[in-house]
Amino acid sequence: MTMTMIDSDNCWTAVLARDRAADGRFVTGVLTTGIYCRPSCAARHPRRENVRFFADGAAARAEGLRPCLRCSPDDVSRDERAVLAAIATIKAAGQPLALAALAGEAGYSPAHFQRVFKRHTGLSPAAYARALMTERAADALTGEGNVTEAIYAAGYSGPSRFYEGTQGRLGMTPSAWANGGKGAVIHWAVVDTTLGSMLVAATDKGVCRLSFNEGREALEKRFPQAELIEGGEAFAALLGDVVAAVEAPGDFAHIPLDVKGTAFQEAVWRELQRIPAGETRTYAQLAAAVGRPKAVRAAGSANGANNVAVLIPCHRVINTGGGLGGYAYGLEIKRKLLQKESQ
Repeated sequence: MTMTMIDSDNCWTAVLARDRAADGRFVTGVLTTGIYCRPSCAARHPRRENVRFFADGAAARAEGLRPCLRCSPDDVSRDERAVLAAIATIKAAGQPLALAALAGEAGYSPAHFQRVFKRHTGLSPAAYARALMTERAADALTGEGNVTEAIYAAGYSGPSRFYEGTQGRLGMTPSAWANGGKGAVIHWAVVDTTLGSMLVAATDKGVCRLSFNEGREALEKRFPQAELIEGGEAFAALLGDVVAAVEAPGDFAHIPLDVKGTAFQEAVWRELQRIPAGETRTYAQLAAAVGRPKAVRAAGSANGANNVAVLIPCHRVINTGGGLGGYAYGLEIKRKLLQKESQ
């Protein structure tokens, strides 16, 4: 049966762009040739009036079409099964596994499996495994118990490997995570901007919070045991860079961040940072960009979990129909940010 729940115009746009992220979301049936293809198929584009879109290969075959020999559209589901199986294996092992072993189980070459896995998850198998370990360690360290035990329980061979593996990710020490920020120093300030009152906070690793219409209480809630210092000479320079970036949005890559999320959240945040100023993406496009085209709702949740507004530009994501969608700090601020960037 044809796809009635997906906008055929969006499908056609993906076909014209040969968008690999759209592979697996639908197949393109060409009535004049009797074949169906992946959206990314390298073959010459058919005429639009000769095209129908189907949910999958089975639906296309039910209409009498056959798979394209050039792009092998039915292998998309095989890729998905291979990635899901590898994820289950990685989770069961609790640590990174040899790429060759994972690829061998899937029946792929290591190089091809690396590309397939990254297309679906946004990370390599090794990076995915490390992200899971870091996530488990962070979760364990925020609860009760011994720090060293938590590190071993997360799958690390020892504290030194944990510190090496999480350098630049957690920002704070394990004991700080375990005790609500105890021992951590966070400098902060609230400044007036053309968008309203803005809270900026940073560890020695980088900005850990940027929000609007919030104050010290927002930091106290997350890090009740941290040492919160308002202002500071070293912090002043970073604060100036942040304010300048917000007032004249553009490239924020030079501003260091100290953020942490799940593997999927961090993949979404990286994609957000790749959206050029003055451009927008839909939630569906964001999900597709991280290799999870069906995870539109999850991509929206990851978008909303961003703790560093503007610098990780979640305001550049809108609804498929062109509506602004949601924004944690109000649609008026989102509208103003987009207007600034379009000038």
